[in-house]
Amino acid sequence: MTAEGTPDVTRGDALRAGRKRLETVDTPMRDARDLMLHVLGIDAAALIATEDDALMPEEAARYDAALNRRAAYEPVSKIIGLRAFYGLEFEVTRDVLDPRADSETLVDAALEGVPDASRILDLGTGSGCLLLALLHKLPQATGLGVDASGAALRVAQRNAKRLRLDEKARFMHSDWLEKVDETFDLVVCNPPYIGERERHMLSDDVLLWDPEEALFADEDGLTAYRRIAPTLGRALSETGTAFFEIGSGQGEAVSRLFSACGFEDITFRRDIAGIRRCMIVRR
Repeated sequence: MTAEGTPDVTRGDALRAGRKRLETVDTPMRDARDLMLHVLGIDAAALIATEDDALMPEEAARYDAALNRRAAYEPVSKIIGLRAFYGLEFEVTRDVLDPRADSETLVDAALEGVPDASRILDLGTGSGCLLLALLHKLPQATGLGVDASGAALRVAQRNAKRLRLDEKARFMHSDWLEKVDETFDLVVCNPPYIGERERHMLSDDVLLWDPEEALFADEDGLTAYRRIAPTLGRALSETGTAFFEIGSGQGEAVSRLFSACGFEDITFRRDIAGIRRCMIVRR
C-alpha cells in the first residue's frame, strides 16, 4: 500500500497498461516490456519473477515518459540508446542508422572464407556495427571506418571503446573513398539505397528518427553505388572482396554499375526473407 492507503501499482499492472498505450505501434507487448526492463535495469526472467512487486513512483514516472516517446513512434532503441546487432550491443542516436537484422546477412557473407588477419574497410560506418561485428569475430583483423558525418563517427568511436575494440579500429572523416589511400582485404558498405519516390513507404519509426542522409539516395536509390564503383578498385587488395547491402530489386541495376567499372565476379546473398540483400564483388 502507498502512504495514502491506495493500492500499489504492480510491475505486471504497469506492463499491461503500457501495452494498451502502445496499441498503435507494431509490437506493443514487446516494446512495453523492453521499456520496462530498461527502466528497472533487469532482464526478462527477473521481470516475470517480480511482476507482483510494486512499481516505485520514480520508476513509474520514467516508464510513463518512455511510453510517451514510443507512442510518438520513437524507436525503442533510440529511447534506451542501445540496439542489439550480431550478438553485440551498440549505442545508437539520431545521428546514425538503426542497425537492422537484414544487415547481419552482409556480416555472415563477409565472414565466410575471410582470413583472420584481414584489413577491413567500412564505407559509411555509421554506428560502426558492421566493422565492429567483424572485428569481434576476427581477433587478428584490423579495420578502418569512414563516414562523411562527424557526429556518426563519434558514435562509432564510442562503440569501439565500449566493445573494447578501439585498439583494432580506426575512424576517419571521408566522403566514401575520397580520402582513403590504403588497400584492404575486405570492404563492407551499407550505403543509402532508398529512392525518394519510396519515401512514402517508410514507417514513422524510420522516417522520423533515422538520419535522412543514411536512408535516401536521390530518385532511384543508386547514387552511392555510382560514386563508389569507379574508385573501389584502388581500395581493394589483389585478393580483396567487397560486400554491399542493396535494396530489394536493385541487384541487376547495381551489378551493372560495377560491371561497367571492370568487376566481372559479382554474386549475391539472400537475407532470411529470401531477398537478394548482399552483393559480393571480387577482384
